[in-house]
Parts: sequence; structure tokens; C-alpha cells
Amino acid sequence: MPRSLSAHKRSPFGARILGPREQDPRRLRIRIQVLLTLVLVSTNLFGAGVVFIVNNFAVPAPNPERSMVIALAIGVPTYVATAAAIGVVWGTRTSLRALRWATLGNHVVPTEKERRQALNVPLQLTLMQLTLWLLGSGVFTVISILLQPERAVSTALTVGIGALMVAGVSYLLTEFTLRPVSARALADTDVNTKARFVGVGPRMVLFWAIGTAVPLGGLLVAAILALAQPKETSLEQMAVVTMVTIGSTLVFGFILTDLNARSVVAPITSVRQALRAVEAGDLDTDVVVYDGTELGALQSGFNQMAAGLREREKLRDLFGRHVGHDVAAAAAAAATGEVELGGGTRGASVLFVDLVSSTTYATNHSAAEVVGVLNRFFGVVVDEVSARGGLVNKFIGDAVLAIFGAPSHDPDHAASALSAARAMATRLAEEVPEVGAGIGVATGSVVAGNVGHESRYEYTVIGDAVNSASRLTDLAKDVDGRVLAMWSSVVAAAELGHAEEAIHWQKHGSVVLRGRSEKTELAVPVTPTA
Repeated sequence: MPRSLSAHKRSPFGARILGPREQDPRRLRIRIQVLLTLVLVSTNLFGAGVVFIVNNFAVPAPNPERSMVIALAIGVPTYVATAAAIGVVWGTRTSLRALRWATLGNHVVPTEKERRQALNVPLQLTLMQLTLWLLGSGVFTVISILLQPERAVSTALTVGIGALMVAGVSYLLTEFTLRPVSARALADTDVNTKARFVGVGPRMVLFWAIGTAVPLGGLLVAAILALAQPKETSLEQMAVVTMVTIGSTLVFGFILTDLNARSVVAPITSVRQALRAVEAGDLDTDVVVYDGTELGALQSGFNQMAAGLREREKLRDLFGRHVGHDVAAAAAAAATGEVELGGGTRGASVLFVDLVSSTTYATNHSAAEVVGVLNRFFGVVVDEVSARGGLVNKFIGDAVLAIFGAPSHDPDHAASALSAARAMATRLAEEVPEVGAGIGVATGSVVAGNVGHESRYEYTVIGDAVNSASRLTDLAKDVDGRVLAMWSSVVAAAELGHAEEAIHWQKHGSVVLRGRSEKTELAVPVTPTA
């Protein structure tokens, strides 16, 4: 299996950390709980780092007084730890309650309400994080107003930027963590592009705003503050503010862009790998649909395409079983317009097989026994004809009409038909001893093509060779070995360089076949086959 295809099998959700497609519900619950806890803790620490950097370097403001330093030194870690704890306990408990159906079993079907709740968990956790941080922004802004009013604006600005950063990162990581649950929620449903928070386009704009526009907006505010306090803001301080803001924009913007890009690329990659699997011939492949946006519609669209290909292949195989795979291929190749009735003349060999005393056998045996004998009989005939490139054209009650040389051109059709007749006679005598069968082979010109009506037609052959094979079959039932062929078939095989087949046949007199005015020379296998 190619590396990309095996990776698709190992990581159906885009990352091995999310587990296999089918996983134990208990392990899934533990996996979600651990990953959500890590996400909530890490995003709060990330936000605290943003606040520290921006507050100390990116906003021109007076140095904090001793009381302010003590308040921030105690308040910030305490609030961040408290917010993280509340987020972990409240967030994971609320999320797991909404996802309870997904952890009960692999085959639990959620209600429509449960689907919506599961798909909205990333948004709910993000809003929870944003609420806690905005509340913190209000708390620390009030503290600044009470202890050092001139730092109130900078405090509100820094904590607000941190809140937006935390919200953006939290949404992307939570959405990533819950892909296995989203896949179960979206299974067997039409993907609604409004099932999630925002679609791909608006989400790109939103995270550009958080990762780029917000920091640059902060720089704009810093410039306004510097202009409002020209005496308190030095050129050196403004240069530091600019460098820190630009550096923060590059770093935080890259983090958000990278996470957002991964969330977009992963579904596309899963479809690309699945397309390679289909190209390699694996039509049973499908994609796990775990995204509720347009990307999920892409994944779902691939699955619908693959299902259509499987259905088409099934119909083609079924069609081929009915009319022969060569005929089916020819029909598919010509299916660019209306079906053309009629055919063309070509040289071919016809093999006809008919059971002996099948009516008597059917009278004295049960229907199940009769069907069993017929299936074994047809099995032998189909095996030997197919092995030599022939076409089993018709099952006519307890008889079979096979063609060699049509619809696919075969210059060795005479040798193939003769070889099939000998092998068939030997096997039928051994494998279907309950009944006998007469086998006739004739070579000549036939008209091969579609016969019938535009709404219902079949591929068939018509001509003297077909009639002769049928007559020879009746005569073969009274011949040792029960195989008769036209001597002209043996001659045709020898002339085409198949002396190894011709030496297995010998002349067996001549007869005037019904419908003919001249005698036809006959041939039988050299060694009796029964």
C-alpha cells in the first residue's frame, strides 16, 4: 500500500493523536477529556504570555507604581489559574455532557438536537474562554483605575488583545480535538454548511482579524497614546513598542494562520489521499466527514462519488455477467449516442452444447436437484469457454450457445472452439455424470451485432455456422464421446498454425445437415472422451 494511502488509513481525522476511526467509547471519552484539558490550560497560559508581553513592551504607559506591581503580581497569576480551573472543570464537564451520546457506543445514533450540540461545542468553549477573559479585563481595568488611573487604558487594551488571542487559538484547537465526535455527528447526514460557527471564507477573515488586525490596531492605539502624551513617550520607547508589536504580530499571526491552515488542509488532504486510493483501484475507500463547513461538503461529495463508482462497477459487472464482459465493454465504448441495431459479417466459430434427456431427469428428480445439475453443467461450460477467450452468448433452457471470434476479434477462433469442446466433454463426463451432453462446433461467416429494439435488444450471432453447430449437437448425442465438429473447423485451425490442436481430431464421415443441399464433412476427437 502506498505511503499516502496507509497514512489515510492510520489517521482518518488528520492526526494520529485523535485515534482510529472506530475506537472504544471509554478511550474516546478519556482522549477527549485529556485533550480538552490540555487545550484549555495551554490557551490560558498562552493568553497570559500575550498580556505580559503587550503590557510591558507594546503599550506606551507610565511605569507601574509599587502598589500596581503588587496587585498585578498577585492578581494576574491568581486570575489566570482560576480562569483555567473554571474553564477545565466547567468546559470539559459541559462538553462531555453534550457529547455523552458519542461515548456510549460506536453505533449510537444521535438525535438532531444532539448533533447540533456536538457541533457547537467548539463555539461554546470559545465563548466561555472569551467571557472569562473579558471579565478579567474588566477586573484589572478597575484595579488600574483605583491604583494607577493612567495605566487603565493600557491594561484594558492588553487584556482585551489577550482575550481575542485565547479565543482564536481555543476555537481552532477545540475543533481539532473534537473531530472524532464531529465525524459521528455528521455520519449519514447531508453536511449543512451552517452547522458550524462560520464557513471557510468568513473564518479566514476572522482569524486574519485576530492575528493581524487586532495587534496592528493595538499599535495604532499606542501611537495615539504617544501623541496624546508627547512628553511622557520618548522616541526610544515608541521604537520598542513598534518592534514588539510587529514581532508579536508575526509570531501570533503565524500561530493562528498555521492552525487555521491545518484545519483547512487536513480535510483536503484526506480527500486527495482517498482519490489516490480510488485511482489505485480501491473503490471501497471513503473519507471520514468531520468538518461541518464547505470542506465537510467536499468530503461528503467524495463519498457520494465513490458510492456512485461502486454502484457503476457493480452494474457493469452484473451487465457483464448477463451478456459477457466483452459485449459489455463494447457496449460501454460505443455508448456515446443512440444504440445502433444490426451488425457486421465476420468469421467465427460457434460451439453449441445441449443436455441429453434432461426432460426425463427433471421428471424423476426434485427441482433442487435439477437446478444443482444445471448449475454444475453451466459452470463447466462457462469455465472452458472463458478460459479460451470465448463468449457465452445465451443460456437456452438446458443448452448453451458460445461464440469464438466475436465480438472480440480472435484469429485463432477455430482452434479455441475445438479445444474448449474437447476439454468440456471430458469435464462434463467426470463432473456431471447424471446427464450427458452433445457438443457441436462449426466455423464460418456469421452476422454479429445487436438485434431487437432500441428499448430492448441483445447481442447475438446469426448465420450458417450457428445453425450447423445446433444440428451437429443433436447428432453428437448419438456419437461416442458426444462431440462433433465440422472438418472445416479442424482445417481452419491447422491453416492458422495450430497443428497441435488439429492432430487431436479425425474425420468421421459426412452428412447432409438440415437446411443444406451438400454433405458436410465431420470430425470427432481422436481419443474418445467418454
